[in-house]
Formats: sequence, C-alpha cells, structure tokens
Amino acid sequence: MLEIKDLQVSYGAINALHGISLSVKAGSIVTLIGANGAGKTTTLKAISGLLKVQSGEIFYEGRNLANLPPHQIVKLGLSHVPEGRMIFANLTVLENLLLGAYLQKDRQAVRREMDFVFATFPRLKEREQQIAGTLSGGEQQMLAIGRALMSKPKLLLLDEPSLGLAPLLVKSIFEKIVEINRQQGLTILLVEQNANLALEISHFGYVLETGKVVLSGDSAALRQNPQVKSAYLGG
Repeated sequence: MLEIKDLQVSYGAINALHGISLSVKAGSIVTLIGANGAGKTTTLKAISGLLKVQSGEIFYEGRNLANLPPHQIVKLGLSHVPEGRMIFANLTVLENLLLGAYLQKDRQAVRREMDFVFATFPRLKEREQQIAGTLSGGEQQMLAIGRALMSKPKLLLLDEPSLGLAPLLVKSIFEKIVEINRQQGLTILLVEQNANLALEISHFGYVLETGKVVLSGDSAALRQNPQVKSAYLGG
C-alpha cells in the first residue's frame, strides 16, 4: 500500500532523513521505533504532506505523494494522528469529530463513521457535548484517533499514541488500535516510544537511528534481536 524510496528531508541546513526506504503492506500494522530525534515523526509528516520532501519518492497505492498538499493526501485515504494529539481544545468532542469528516459530503457516511467511532470509544459518546480541552489525556487521545477515523482512511498514521498516558490507559489505547486494524482491515503505520508494546501489536518493524533505517524485520524477530533488546527493550 505504501512504499518509500530513498526519502530525504531537511530542516534548513539539518538533514533529518538520510535516504530511508520502507514499505507497508495493506491490512498490516507496521511500526517505526528509535530514540528521540531518529526521524520517526519526520517520516510521518513527510508522508502526510506536512514537510517538504527534498528527494525520494512516497508511493501510496502506486501514486507518488511527495510534496502533494496535505488535504489532497487526506482525500486519497491517509489520515494522520499527530504527536501530542492536537485536538481543537475550545470545540466540543462532536465538533472535533465533524471536522475530521470535512471532506465527506455524504451525510449517511458521516453518520456511519460517527457510530463506528462511538462504538470503538464509548467514552466519547458520553462526552460528545463536552469541550475537548477539559477531557483527560486518555480521552483526548481517543478523540484524536476518532477524528482521524472520521475521514474513513485506508491508511492511518499514528504518532506516539502512548505519550503522557498512564500504563493502564496505554494498554487500553493499544487494544483499540489492534481492534480497529482487525475490524476495519485498516492499515496502520505506528510511531511509538514504547518499543516493546509497539513490536507486540505490529506485524513488521523498522528501527531508525539518526535518519537512517538500521534494522527491519518481523516484529516478533525484532523483539528477540539482542541489539534491539539492549537499546530499546531494556533487556
């Protein structure tokens, strides 16, 4: 579904990605792991059009997305849940979700997506008229994922969904990610600091270091890799 070839991205004079290549199969969960500053978030931002691609290609279902405007990329079926959630804090839960469906003209389709989001995250249904900024961190993460699902994506980019959440909530959010993948057949590209959990729920993984892919393989194999264990899994 997604193939990245020799992607290079810079922040001014600083080279953030040094020609990375990776692929994501339809229906799979693929994770990018690595230390802070490895280039994980930069990769997601380049895919979704939020950062300019210096060179290289990003093929989504055979079409090169490099430097397309973000709204066109959303229209093609990609949705991005940003690091730090970035919800509209002064709007209600319902208004946040409706903004996620801004490209959707079919009201019945919007209703169906809303029903799916509320079935997946019942807490959001209970809080639909609540101002989003007053939600707990876990509820805000649910809302950020729910808002992304409202555009009915085929590929979901998830950036650090566990950030700042209590361990119990992290477990719950990750269970929902697996559920969405299984029920909807939704393809997920996941960036996550909690490497152990990310490799536990994903099918395939890439290890990034200073803007380069240094290791890749089945998630189960990566979890047993001594190099990955010592650097990222505390083993």
